[in-house]
Amino acid sequence: MRVELPAHLCRLAGVGHEVTVAVDTAPVTIAAVLEVLERDYPALEGTIREHETKQRRAWLRFFVCEEDWSHIGMDAVLPAEIVNGKEALLVIGAIAGG
Repeated sequence: MRVELPAHLCRLAGVGHEVTVAVDTAPVTIAAVLEVLERDYPALEGTIREHETKQRRAWLRFFVCEEDWSHIGMDAVLPAEIVNGKEALLVIGAIAGG
């Protein structure tokens, strides 16, 4: 699977804009992807999800096939386009302003 990260997380993990992870569990969920991502890139642990609750940090958003899945839930099953690598799971830094 492909995961695109915001620039600050790329620098922290020492990776490029996009990483590939192998999720061996089924069904594939955002939570499962993040488990593998944090295992493969330990510097990211606690940066995307809270350490204790494992919930998404407020300033990050998840986009799946051009749709905001940030509030759908971490255990929602990802579509085939994401699982097979046709589309990337996007982790995007939230933008605030007035």
